[in-house]
Amino acid sequence: MYRLMISTYFAAAHNLMHYQGDCENLHGHNWKVEVTVATRQLDKSGLGIDFKVLKKETKRILGLLDHKYLNELPFFKDISPSSENIARFVFEELQQVFNEAVVIESVCIWESENACASYALQ
Repeated sequence: MYRLMISTYFAAAHNLMHYQGDCENLHGHNWKVEVTVATRQLDKSGLGIDFKVLKKETKRILGLLDHKYLNELPFFKDISPSSENIARFVFEELQQVFNEAVVIESVCIWESENACASYALQ
């Protein structure tokens, strides 16, 4: 199995729902996003997936979040836009893009340089 990982960033504002503390107030982050995919096969060029394609699709999905107030987006209408739920959102959106040859293994969302949440297959 081959594993590939890309990282990128987006910025957005949110406030956590049903939370008691500072994060219940409107605030923002510059989130770092790591996407890990796996594939069993390589193409004729020796690639599992072109990093350019993975980056492009991830950036497209992050464009739905970038410089937005996350609480107003449909996906977060009834759930808190926590790092955990953002990771799940990106994971599920990426799953819809790639065929069974490329498996989205995990999406890790870093809300600071020392705190992240991941959503993974298992």
